[in-house]
Amino acid sequence: MTMHAADFIAIERSLGAHNYKPIDVVLERGEGVFVWDVDGKRYLDGLSAYSAVNQGHCHPKILAAMLEQAGRLTLTSRAFRNDQLAHFYREIAELTGSHKVLPMNSGAEAVETAVKAVRKWGYEQKGVPDGQAEIIVCSENFHGRTLGIVGFSTDPAARGSFGPFAPGFRVVPFGDASAFEAAITPNTVAFLVEPIQGEAGVVIPPAGYFSRVRELCTAHDVVLILDEIQTGLGRTGRMLAEQHEGIEADVTLVGKALSGGFYPVSAVLSNSDVLGVLKPGQHGSTFGGNPLACAIARAALRVLTEEGMIENAAVQGERLKAGLGAIRSNIVREVRGRGLMVAVELHPEAGGARRYCEALKDRGVLVKDTHDHTIRVSPPLVITADQVDWLVDQFDRTLTGA
Repeated sequence: MTMHAADFIAIERSLGAHNYKPIDVVLERGEGVFVWDVDGKRYLDGLSAYSAVNQGHCHPKILAAMLEQAGRLTLTSRAFRNDQLAHFYREIAELTGSHKVLPMNSGAEAVETAVKAVRKWGYEQKGVPDGQAEIIVCSENFHGRTLGIVGFSTDPAARGSFGPFAPGFRVVPFGDASAFEAAITPNTVAFLVEPIQGEAGVVIPPAGYFSRVRELCTAHDVVLILDEIQTGLGRTGRMLAEQHEGIEADVTLVGKALSGGFYPVSAVLSNSDVLGVLKPGQHGSTFGGNPLACAIARAALRVLTEEGMIENAAVQGERLKAGLGAIRSNIVREVRGRGLMVAVELHPEAGGARRYCEALKDRGVLVKDTHDHTIRVSPPLVITADQVDWLVDQFDRTLTGA
């Protein structure tokens, strides 16, 4: 039985929970920056699965590592050791300057792990009274979808009707160091923040913000947790986005591109002070640190560095931002970004970003709207200059009505 896009979509709508509103394209194959739908049409992927596919679709070296390991050993649980975990620890620690690593699966699991660890650190190391630990977060944050995380979201769609929520979080405006300072109390154990707010529309804080945040965290013995699940691993033109700010976090969270899109892999990167509070039986995951995940992550990290993808992200990101910024259209309010993490924000009178994402799809470009009026543009880090120029041209034609 031959099925077309409409057939797949009809089944999804009938049998699937309606917790997503995807662009109506049904993909079946990918290679590099391109994907193909079930009807054979090719598209340039301008989203990279929210930065999970930084290395491009189906990178042959990551695929080879996955297949080789899948034929040897996939899962032992952490009840036993495996021959890939130590290599993964050493390699990611060397690349990121970390002293301790705790592997998990999804990005949300990494966030939950960090929350648990810093609370325990606060009680055992900082001396916060039991049950009184506070973590400061930012408005418009996005750290995942678990119940613990949506409890400190400010997005009504993310948290509405899901309560009651756990206490212990204070919300401050993103990019406002004075507001952060005012929120610190003796019970503050951590500040959890994204270097760039991706889901909020690629919001970049003002210059000097993170330098001041780092100073305040050090002065008040507060753990700085940077959620680099989207911004890390080359997306912004550096291995970690913190490098643009000249700071070092106490805890760094990575995921998504840690597997190049082949497998759910995340990690909490920190020091002995924070992760050292976790003892056997206090936290874990059946699949976290499994040999298949570790082998895939090792290959994903190797190709990022050995093939110059991070440097390419910096160069092509500037080209992309400049090209999009040069588009002369009355509906464009702002183009902003860092590396290949770029946003085109439209004026409200444009009628919403979704319609333009659908028009771009018809031109062979896949991007996604966020917060009603913003189009996120984050192609794989393997994109070439010619492909950037073609992508910009499709945006130009779509946004100017040419």
